[in-house]
Amino acid sequence: MTQEEVLTAFKETGALLEGHFELRSKLHSNRYFQCANVLRYPRVAERLCAALVKKMTAAGDLGRIDGVISPAVGGILVGHEVARALDVKCVFAEKVPGTGVDASGKSNTVLAMRRFTLTPGERYIVAEDVVTKGGRVQETIDLVRGAGCSVVAVALLVDRSSGTVRFDDIPMFSLMQMTPETWTAADCPMCKAGGRPCHPGS
Repeated sequence: MTQEEVLTAFKETGALLEGHFELRSKLHSNRYFQCANVLRYPRVAERLCAALVKKMTAAGDLGRIDGVISPAVGGILVGHEVARALDVKCVFAEKVPGTGVDASGKSNTVLAMRRFTLTPGERYIVAEDVVTKGGRVQETIDLVRGAGCSVVAVALLVDRSSGTVRFDDIPMFSLMQMTPETWTAADCPMCKAGGRPCHPGS
């Protein structure tokens, strides 16, 4: 699929939103990818993720792949469809209460394996819907490595960093790269104009 075809799929399913948003990274933006809207259509999700796998496998042999792992919640359906295209198992990591607090004083969360067990020596692809800074993907990578397994690739529907996010030497593949405008809360022109950001999907 071309970037234009992917973008059309997002627009037609209401997955590309415009407005005033606070991202999980705490940055503000005038565009937001609500991938849940495109993933609610199973055939579209299947087509997008199959194209992602095709792009990934065309880049070279990744070797043995034992499974696909995703951070909950956004990456679960992407992981499922990527795993289907590769004919391997899929698992996901879930948020659990952490031991600290975030910048706003709220208790933080961390990712953990609650329902599944990773077997040392297994090789995984980490799949996610959208990344801006890649924090949850990095947490997932750390979780996999901490279990004695390895990550052979990162697969994304949308890379909001336009290729600037990196995960060590792990190859990263995305269907679409985009660099939407983002601002800190202090610099956000929409906030300065009196607007309040919304948190879609949260």
